[in-house]
Parts: sequence; C-alpha cells; structure tokens
Amino acid sequence: MAQEFDYLLIDISNSFTKIALSGSESLGDSIITIPTHEINEKTLGDLLRDSNNADLSVILSSVVPALNSKVENVFGRAKILEVSSSVNIGCEIDYPDPNSIGSDRLANVAAAISLYEAPVVIVDLGTAATFDVVSSKKSYIGGVIAPGLAAMTDYMFDNTALLPKINFDEPSSVIGKSTKDAMLSGAVIGYRGLVKEVIHSIFNELDNPSTQVIATGGYAQLISSGLKEINVVNDALTLEGLRIIASLNPSHES
Repeated sequence: MAQEFDYLLIDISNSFTKIALSGSESLGDSIITIPTHEINEKTLGDLLRDSNNADLSVILSSVVPALNSKVENVFGRAKILEVSSSVNIGCEIDYPDPNSIGSDRLANVAAAISLYEAPVVIVDLGTAATFDVVSSKKSYIGGVIAPGLAAMTDYMFDNTALLPKINFDEPSSVIGKSTKDAMLSGAVIGYRGLVKEVIHSIFNELDNPSTQVIATGGYAQLISSGLKEINVVNDALTLEGLRIIASLNPSHES
C-alpha cells in the first residue's frame, strides 16, 4: 500500500536544499537535493505539481531568509509552519536569545531527542560546523559554531597564488606526496581533530558519560569515519526533525 503523505519538508541551507514528502511517522523514500542558488518559484512550483497533493502542509527550515518569500509565494503563508524557537521542538530552550538559534539547529535537536533521547550532542558538519547540546534534563543549553571543512581549503585557494582547490576524500596517507595530498590530509585529519576536541570539551562541561553524539550534514560521513566519539551518523536528521516538529505542532497544520 502506498504511503500517505501529510507534509512537504523543506530544509534550506547555505549550500544545498533538501526536500522530502513525509507522513507523521516516517519520511518518504525519496529525498531531493538541489543547490540552494537554484531555488526559485519555478522549481518550488514544479515540486508542488509533482507531489499531486495541493493540500500538503509545508514545514520549513531556512537559514537563507531571502528565499522564504519565494516559498510563501508558491505555497501560501497559511500552509507553512516555519521552524523557530516559538514552536514546540520537544524540549525546553535554556538560552539567552532563543530567536538567534538557527532553524536547522532546532530541527536537529527535535530529531535527536525523539530518535535518540537526551543527553545528546548533535554535530552538523556542513558549510559551518555546529555542535548543539541537550542536557539530561531535556533542555537545549547552547552549543558551538566553527567554520566548515571547505572553509579551510577554500580560504587557502582564494588567498594564495599556488595552492589549488581540492575535492574531499579520505587521505591515503597523513604524509602527502603532492600539494593536493598534503592539503587533503591537513584538512580532513586536522578537521577531525577540531571535531574531536570540541566534543571532548563539551563532555568535560557536561560531566555525563552517557551522552550520545549524533552527526549529520554533508561532511558527516567522511569526518565521522575516523572518530570513535561519534555514535551515529544520520544524513536525514534535519528532515526527520521537521517531520517531528510537524507532529508536535498540530494546530499549525492546514
């Protein structure tokens, strides 16, 4: 029997946008990934037509505010639940300025609490690296933001005459035998060191050895493969969070 869908989930990040249909209990089988710079009213309208369901509620996480109006123009403001600190994410928010927390981080927190339970640290390795912390009391207490993996090598490429742009993969050796290999080793192995040290520092403050670490984001598989500190990699964590937030906020459904 075909799965029935209630929601269209849209996760607009700086580099890529992920879109999926969802029921209340699970995501659909297909996740569409589009470069964020290609998102416009036509691409969104095509998605609406392809869904064959004009009554879907739209659950939106966006860290690119300029695109929010395009989503509203296509789907209508009344059909959209935009994730913010004012919606129920399944935990308390113990933070001086909740409105400053990115919607993607809130969605990640909602998913981690529901799927893996607290205490938990969520590591999102994308354009930026974010570390979000939920205490054993099921309270979001803050986090860490660091530059993303690509920022390291892109900065070198942009600000030097001879260093090339590189693609990311697992280094074959720590000691590079070419400029590209040396840059790759420095980026991937060095970045693992950053992630590991931040996690250890968070654990020292939490003082709770039962804390799980969940990773997501475009570089999660690559970086996590060398880190025993990360318990689970869930590439769809943010979308799962949007699905869960939809269920926690039924009054917003169209």
